[in-house]
Amino acid sequence: MKLISADLSPYSAKIRMQIYAMGLTDIEFDLPASVFLGKLVDISPLGRIPVLQTDNGTIPESEVIAEYLDDLYPEQAIVGKTPEQRAEVRVISRIADIYLMNNIFMALSQLDPNSRVDAVVDLLLGHVVRGIVALEKHISNGEFAVGDTLTRADCSLVPALFMCEHTLPRLGMDNPILATQKVSAYWQKIQTNELAAKVIAEMTRGMIARLNGSEKKMIEQAIAAAKAEQTS
Repeated sequence: MKLISADLSPYSAKIRMQIYAMGLTDIEFDLPASVFLGKLVDISPLGRIPVLQTDNGTIPESEVIAEYLDDLYPEQAIVGKTPEQRAEVRVISRIADIYLMNNIFMALSQLDPNSRVDAVVDLLLGHVVRGIVALEKHISNGEFAVGDTLTRADCSLVPALFMCEHTLPRLGMDNPILATQKVSAYWQKIQTNELAAKVIAEMTRGMIARLNGSEKKMIEQAIAAAKAEQTS
């Protein structure tokens, strides 16, 4: 199988962390030039990453991919030990995806202060704060988000909280994690986890590449090479 993924994509990072946590070694990571040429829709009609390519077709949407991997490898699934834990894992994953990552993702269009629409930023970041408040109620007091082992809740939260910490200040908002107790304590602890640290390092690498222009240069080179191959 092959996962079409990018370092900085939080939805891709979520699946990579799950793959690491489940100990899966037969999934290749790739970011083909077709993504930069606007041809990702040829692979997945939604045109967004991550996409999992299997022998039988393609699977889009990170949460669907996560569930597919759990179904495919049930002995290695990281969904919680009891029905109650599994429900809580899903709740926290939904908070991370819908209230945190989705709203941050949409707010990225407002990064330029010269063209920023304050009403749009206030609306989107208000939903982020709502998610953080809900997360404070649901997250555990321990080392992991749910229970005493790493679950898919952690895989969703690590990229989401990374984006909160590194993106929201650029939108003129204080990092909302700092106003919490349980979420803040969790964030400090989970960053010392080997798998979380690995994903954070990948996302940091992607963010550095975007900010210093090397990502843009890589994309331009990939597009040029792909076009040259098409005309040869």
